[in-house]
Amino acid sequence: MALEAANPRPRLATSINTADAFVWHTDGRRLEAVEAVNRVDLDLLIGIDRVRDILLDNTRRFARGLPANNALLWGARGSGKSSLIKAVHASIAGKAKPSLALVEIHREDISSLPYLLKQLRGERRRFLLFCDDLSFESGDSTYKSLKAVLEGGIEGRPANVIFYATSNRRHLMPRLMIENERSTAINPAESVEEKVSLSDRFGLWLGFHNCSQDEFLLMIERYAARYYLKVSPEDLRAQAIEWSVTRGSRSGRVAWQFIQDLAGRLGVKIG
Repeated sequence: MALEAANPRPRLATSINTADAFVWHTDGRRLEAVEAVNRVDLDLLIGIDRVRDILLDNTRRFARGLPANNALLWGARGSGKSSLIKAVHASIAGKAKPSLALVEIHREDISSLPYLLKQLRGERRRFLLFCDDLSFESGDSTYKSLKAVLEGGIEGRPANVIFYATSNRRHLMPRLMIENERSTAINPAESVEEKVSLSDRFGLWLGFHNCSQDEFLLMIERYAARYYLKVSPEDLRAQAIEWSVTRGSRSGRVAWQFIQDLAGRLGVKIG
């Protein structure tokens, strides 16, 4: 009893069934329910059909209690990585029994992941853990605990938990960090292998790349139709191209920013 008082069992939430999405907080080791998730519909994500289908199938299998892999979504900024994870969850959550829960854990809280998994292990629900913009810098040893959680250790990953992460880096660490290890380590090959092997813990590597102009314009057209924005196709196309040129890039994020600007100018509420 004295040990339990000194090390209280982590609290998830008032009830793990209060919502379909939560955010993990290390203060008090608790889950906070999210009433409305910031996301877009799956059919509005253009130009990522292949990775969409792979992640959707993997998540469906997990929700049904079948074998599935942890997934690393890596690539260009604003290309729809985190949007895809949230949209896939939304398309599956209500169909699973019990419903699939989405749990976001922030990059800086990764070291507390073992505590969260220990609590989730005994739950009946299945959980999709999501970390956005995951990466590690020089001198950061947090990646070692993540490696153990994903595949290593005696217990391994709980059967009712899967881990999805997004990153701009395929190996989650800057190239300079890897090269420095290669040049300064006593055994360069082993040192580099330890760090690069982190991404190997993810069974799925899904790459995202900058979209073409046609894909960018199709995103714009889909958004404009969804929110009933009154603008001619020619004017919509011209404005969208000008917007992408001023931003110096084309991506799902840039497309959504343009739609927000256009809707504001037209006096239309979207969300």
